[in-house]
Amino acid sequence: MTKVLDITPLRSLIAVADAGGFHRAAAGLLLSQSAVSQHIRRLERVVGRPLVEPDGRRARLTPAGVALLAEARQIVAAHDEALRRLALDEAPAFVIGTTDHSADHLLPPVIAAMEDSFPDLQVKFRFDRTTPLNDSLDRGSIDLAVFITEASSQPGQFVGALPLIWCAAPGWTPPPAGEPWPLVAIEEPCAIRGRALAVLAEHGIRAQVVGDAAYLGGVLNAARAGLGVTLLALAGPAPEGLIERHDLPAAPPISLTARFRPGADPEVAETAFRVLRSTLAGPRASDMPPARDETPVRDETPVRDETPATASPPGHRASGRRRHHGSPPKAAGTLR
Repeated sequence: MTKVLDITPLRSLIAVADAGGFHRAAAGLLLSQSAVSQHIRRLERVVGRPLVEPDGRRARLTPAGVALLAEARQIVAAHDEALRRLALDEAPAFVIGTTDHSADHLLPPVIAAMEDSFPDLQVKFRFDRTTPLNDSLDRGSIDLAVFITEASSQPGQFVGALPLIWCAAPGWTPPPAGEPWPLVAIEEPCAIRGRALAVLAEHGIRAQVVGDAAYLGGVLNAARAGLGVTLLALAGPAPEGLIERHDLPAAPPISLTARFRPGADPEVAETAFRVLRSTLAGPRASDMPPARDETPVRDETPVRDETPATASPPGHRASGRRRHHGSPPKAAGTLR
């Protein structure tokens, strides 16, 4: 027998039938659309007839495609069952992508809930900035992305809000009167950097960014070294080596948005979403005004690194594991 129905193209045929088109099928399979198209053409060469035809903006199976689909489901099911019997099949995985904001506070309850509800599920993590996370979700390489709402133009579901808290090294002292306050922040574009400068400017406090970093770790190290103050999104206590400061004006909380990959297991996604929302409704969240659930809008208002006037800073209000793949960071931190 010279003709062979390969498993991978058969999976693509099933995905096209279930998704109603090549684009969604490719996203669900974590493949490019051209790769899925090549798989279908390979099957068409084997059976000698067209299998898929356009139907407006969607795709539908031809009679030959419908007939092959029934066989494909049986072949793929038998193949996967054989792998399970031989213990060759990998356990399913769910990939959570997030900025490294307060990961030590947010991720442990998610991990625990996943293990309790889906014991055979591998939970993996990817930490990155907002734009790369959204790009990864659109490519299908992660299942859930959690990011700062105003840092993205992508719509999603409101998850909750985190307080923004001023922090510095324990021995750090403010600058003399008339001198700008040194600020350490994530490099631009960064929503919290912009928020910090805007809040200080609103209260007539001069500020100057004296150190920036691509990721949170650099900001925390610079602040611990006494380089300046930093504004952090905290769901729990201040990171090790830093303390909260109450001599700067309060910054409004910043909201988080979640997006799910089309085709991601809805039960798993809903569990993660529910735990995230309940975790963000913790002790600090109860001190904050309710945030509105709205479509994210990118904040593109330019903010200068130094504000023009001087004033005495008003008081800042006081603030009130399980097995997994990929460990959350030890320190709480800044969203971006």
